[in-house]
Amino acid sequence: MPRRPAARLFSALTPGGERNLADTLREERAGGVLLLVGTVVALLWANLWPAAYDAVSTTVVGPAALHLDLTLSQWATDGLLAVFFFVVGLELKREIVAGELRDVRRAVVPVVAAVGGMLVPAALYLAVNLPAGRGSPEGWAVPTATDIAFAVSVLAIVGRSLPNSLRAFLLTLAVVDDLLAIVVIGVFYTDHVALGWLAASLATVGVFALAVARGRTSGWLLLPLAVAAWALMHASGVHATIAGVLLGLVVPATTAATQRALRLPEEPDESLAERWEHRWRPVSAGFAVPVFAVFAAGVTFAAGTFAAALADPAAQGVALGLVVGKPLGILAATWLVARFTRATLAPGLGWADVLAVGLVAGIGFTVSLLVGELAFGAGSAHDEHVVVAVLVGSALAAAAGGAALWWRDRHHAAAAPSDPARTG
Repeated sequence: MPRRPAARLFSALTPGGERNLADTLREERAGGVLLLVGTVVALLWANLWPAAYDAVSTTVVGPAALHLDLTLSQWATDGLLAVFFFVVGLELKREIVAGELRDVRRAVVPVVAAVGGMLVPAALYLAVNLPAGRGSPEGWAVPTATDIAFAVSVLAIVGRSLPNSLRAFLLTLAVVDDLLAIVVIGVFYTDHVALGWLAASLATVGVFALAVARGRTSGWLLLPLAVAAWALMHASGVHATIAGVLLGLVVPATTAATQRALRLPEEPDESLAERWEHRWRPVSAGFAVPVFAVFAAGVTFAAGTFAAALADPAAQGVALGLVVGKPLGILAATWLVARFTRATLAPGLGWADVLAVGLVAGIGFTVSLLVGELAFGAGSAHDEHVVVAVLVGSALAAAAGGAALWWRDRHHAAAAPSDPARTG
């Protein structure tokens, strides 16, 4: 019998994968810039006018009768990030149906890498905090996240000549990472669950899915359903952003399904998930996430803040997990896939490329700040220290990853004229 050709890691993308990659790269570059602007605004505001920053952050808005009398900071975390996770749900659905997660053989690499990129940072965090007399093991999930917007921004600046398959690997890994983060939030950072409210929220998501499947896509119907699903999820005690992911996952992600849902005479050029992702990604990247950063990244750098953060095992574990744990976990997990499946890297790629991508994946930021809030809570002894660790760790990961990608980008740019597989 003829021998099967060896599998290639990071081989050419599917057409759906190429389209998903182009969409994400186009929108998230500007989102990374705005996210950075929001972070700078937060730091300047919190340090130059701390009283005003605290007053605005703690202003309560919303009806108490519906248990939605939340501070503006909580609205940013629970409300605006639901838009971000709705886009994540749409992105994940597209990857599963038409992208790199459609084929199990292709999906195994980013999925296993995402798991490795969570397990190793968590293990390093616990290694620092469990033996410490005043360690805080409850923050183990803070350094396990990857921020898509910042990662894409670094890729856009220094990774123009990298193969598209390698760039898609990082983006798919980040999407799976976000899904795993949502599972972690729902399982480990939910104190109590009101099953009645949870069932009502899931039922509302079901009605939303049914309406979409029957072509009822007008905003006057779907938007109230989405808000109701979010509010009911919030009332259940499960973090409300999970409703956003669930709503995104029920949207049709193939043109055939969209044709049936909208009763079109022929298949459209784009699926409903793709269309809505184009519509909502600018809202997420351009408004929701930057505003969240304004309220989440406002650390007041009083005398001794850095020294206190350096001495805090929680902050140490977060920084170590992001800068060291992420690349080690992703590199080790990818190597294990190659080792046990006898797969080889695509021609022209080296393990230095995978390490460079792993370093960039250490930019945690958005989801890391969210998990930090859930793990420690505003006003706790570790709250500001963890924010400092996320900011510093993400900055170090961006610098190290950017330098590594720049080096690999020069290598691939030099190889591009003689290798048609290279695309910028």
